[in-house]
Amino acid sequence: MAGKTLRKVVVAGAATAVFTGMAASVPAGAAEGGVAFSRVSVNGGKAIVVGVKEEVEVHATFRMTTGLKYAYGPTVFPYRGKLSNMDTMHTAVVTSDCEVVDRSKGICDFEEWIYIDPRNSDFGNEDAGTWRTAARLFLAGDGQDVDDKNLPLQLKRATRVTANASPEPVAKGRTITVTGRVTRANWDTHTYQGYAGRTVSLQFKAAGASSYTTVKKATSGRTGALRTTVKATVPGTWRWTYYGNATSGAKSSAGDHVAVR
Repeated sequence: MAGKTLRKVVVAGAATAVFTGMAASVPAGAAEGGVAFSRVSVNGGKAIVVGVKEEVEVHATFRMTTGLKYAYGPTVFPYRGKLSNMDTMHTAVVTSDCEVVDRSKGICDFEEWIYIDPRNSDFGNEDAGTWRTAARLFLAGDGQDVDDKNLPLQLKRATRVTANASPEPVAKGRTITVTGRVTRANWDTHTYQGYAGRTVSLQFKAAGASSYTTVKKATSGRTGALRTTVKATVPGTWRWTYYGNATSGAKSSAGDHVAVR
C-alpha cells in the first residue's frame, strides 16, 4: 500500500487514539531502545485470507518488557518497506490491557485484534503477498520504539470452489461427471472472478469414511471452470480442493453426495 492512507484506530485498554497515514514515519528525536517485544504470534502463524466484503479479524499475542512511560499502545501489525517509513496493513487495531507477568521488571502479556477491511478504497490486489511484522510502542512525549520482529506474514486473496456431480443416483460402473468452478477475490473490483489455469484436486469420501482421498486432478479453464469424469464404484461424496499459492488462499468446495445403485 505504498503511498496510500488508511484511517486507523488503536485501542490500548480504555485509551483510544486516532491517527492517519499508511506511510508512517518515525518522528525526529524518536526514542529507540528500552522496549523489548517477544513471543509474538499473529493469526497462529497461518496466512491471513481476505475476501471482498467482510472485514477480517486477526488475533495476535505478544509480550512486552519496558520500564519506560508510554502514551498508548503497544501494537503489532503487518508492514512493508522500511521501519522509518513503513506501509502498514490494518484498518483498526484493538489491544488488551496489560496482563502483568512481572511488575518489577515491567513485563506484560497482551492480546490483540487486527482488523483488515477489503472495502477500504486503499486496499487492492497488489497488497497480496508477503508482509513483515512490526511491534511499536508510542512513548510519553514525541517518541516511539518500533522493531522488526523477523516474522513474515502472508496476506492472501480468498478463493471459492463449487462442485456438482451427476447423474444422481448412478448405476455402478457408469460414468459420473464432476463439474465446478474456482474463483478468486478481486480486491480492486470487490468481486470474485474466474481463476484460470489452476490445478485443482478432485477428492472422494466413501460413505462411512472419515476423510477425503484425492482421485485425480484437473486444470481450471478460462473462466475458472472445472470438469472431469470418473467411474461410479461405491456411494460417497465428491468435492474439489484448491490448495492455494503465494497470493491466493486454499479452499475446498462443499461435498456433493452421489448414491450408487
